[in-house]
Amino acid sequence: MNWPVALEKRSDPSPRLWYVLPAVAIGIGLLLGAMVLSLMGAHPGEAYQEMARGAFGSVYGLSETLVKATPLLLAGLGVGVAFRAGFWNIGAEGQLYMGAMGGTWMALTYPGLPAPLLQPLMIVTGCMAGAFWGLIPAVLRTRWCVNEIITTLMGNYIAILWVDFLVYGPWKDPRAFGFPFAPPLLQTARLPSMPGNRVHLGLLLGLLAATGLAMLLKHTRLGYEIRIIGLSPGAARYAGMNLTRTTLLVMALSGGLAALAGVCEVAGVQGQLKHGLSPGYGYTAIIVAWLARLDPWATIVVSVLLGGLLVGSDMLQIAMNLPVAVAYMLQGLILFSVLAVELLVGYRLVWKDAR
Repeated sequence: MNWPVALEKRSDPSPRLWYVLPAVAIGIGLLLGAMVLSLMGAHPGEAYQEMARGAFGSVYGLSETLVKATPLLLAGLGVGVAFRAGFWNIGAEGQLYMGAMGGTWMALTYPGLPAPLLQPLMIVTGCMAGAFWGLIPAVLRTRWCVNEIITTLMGNYIAILWVDFLVYGPWKDPRAFGFPFAPPLLQTARLPSMPGNRVHLGLLLGLLAATGLAMLLKHTRLGYEIRIIGLSPGAARYAGMNLTRTTLLVMALSGGLAALAGVCEVAGVQGQLKHGLSPGYGYTAIIVAWLARLDPWATIVVSVLLGGLLVGSDMLQIAMNLPVAVAYMLQGLILFSVLAVELLVGYRLVWKDAR
């Protein structure tokens, strides 16, 4: 079909456009969401007001928002650093599950260890499990050029089903009345939390991870290599950079950060490994990373906003009898808006007659 308009690449896109991109994309996503809410018989203004009140209008709501934001922050940082290096890690969900499994294994195997020793060991073991899971697709890509989108996505299903095997089989708690739960973690294996709410140590770990990752990317040689490889692998190879080594290091770091989200979810929130541990934090982390423009500092803000979206959707279910899936619908609309706005930032519409 002969279209009257065409896309023409901008020679020098304005840097200001990239800064306003997330706000514009969120606005468009919410506008599209308002249309869908109207079709569902809900008043969009009232719905968004209820969501904001539920997520940020009380101490309880804000604390629950931060609880939801913690795994999004850690997994979003992991996805973002991989994307920075040009590696499309779609496997944060599986890496999260592997981290939860590794941390649980340490807690169940050595229950007699004191908390100051057990909890760091749980974190290290969980991060190692996630790093290992991230290295598999990295090796497949660097050694045999296997597409990492396919391998990381497939790794999600394998990791989730492996955890299901454990909680339905060898690790199933005989006192769980048939539910697919591992035995509850002892108090020594539970991350400390703030008095009166569920905000736990994982939030502080996420903030420290964001700080460390920002410093790594900006002030170290490895960070420089990550940025150059992501921008131009050919130029990085010409400059003598070791693409294989950097890719393996990045995916070990990416998988470890996503796995840390799993450890924190088990030890800080759930208290035990179970079927359906994550409601899709690893997939939502992709939206977090893109909205944040792969920036660690912006990832903190975006994770809180999307955490609030998840908490606010629960309020919609209670106050307006709307399905909780509204939150995931809004996430999808926001992601598509990001991609559309990003396309218009890098390209412009040109009438063919004017070319």
